[in-house]
Amino acid sequence: MTKLSVNINKVATIRNARGGNMPDVLKVALDCEKFGAQGITVHPRPDGRHIKYDDVTSLKPILTTEFNIEGNPVDSFINLVLHVHPAQVTLVPDAHDVLTSNAGWDTKKNLEYLKGICSIFNNEGIRTSIFVDPVIEMIQYASETGCKRIELYTESYAHNYHENREKAIEPYFKAADEALKCGLGINAGHDLNLDNLKYFHETIPGLLEVSIGHALICDALYLGLHDTIQAYLERVK
Repeated sequence: MTKLSVNINKVATIRNARGGNMPDVLKVALDCEKFGAQGITVHPRPDGRHIKYDDVTSLKPILTTEFNIEGNPVDSFINLVLHVHPAQVTLVPDAHDVLTSNAGWDTKKNLEYLKGICSIFNNEGIRTSIFVDPVIEMIQYASETGCKRIELYTESYAHNYHENREKAIEPYFKAADEALKCGLGINAGHDLNLDNLKYFHETIPGLLEVSIGHALICDALYLGLHDTIQAYLERVK
């Protein structure tokens, strides 16, 4: 079964644009769960541009589904995750000045660093996932870090989907196959949407979770949050 984890960063971005507490990030997270989402994802950045650290600590005690915190494991992020103790932490190598995550880890170059980070979280019983491009070598080195899962960075697939979906998904199929051989669980995220999600889900073996935020919230502007989540769940049946 592939789970849908809703990334609520964009909801926090709208709130922060005006100040105050509208929309209420906590209520939206609970509504996502009520409407069928099997997880909630947040990606707090040190500058607090969307989800803030306080949001993360407030979310943990009220959520009933799987909580996934993703981000660059700087010291403040590590301390936050250890304090909140989510089900999963996804390590993303995003620079402080990027609008959104734009590359996976070079797991070969950062092997020893990632080993240390994974060890910290593994020792606390927090499942670790590493954000990677669909490159066989990166998958192989990821398997040496001690992480339990990888998250495939799907921007390239989404960008090329309409031009040639078979060609676009080929490296992801190969990467997923390698991950399974290495004993890793498979997550995916970034630019997955109602157009391209179903084919990705049907083609990628062992897909455990997709994390979707921007596209889902954009769709909800037209369809409403309940109907949008139902539409995404239909794609991953």
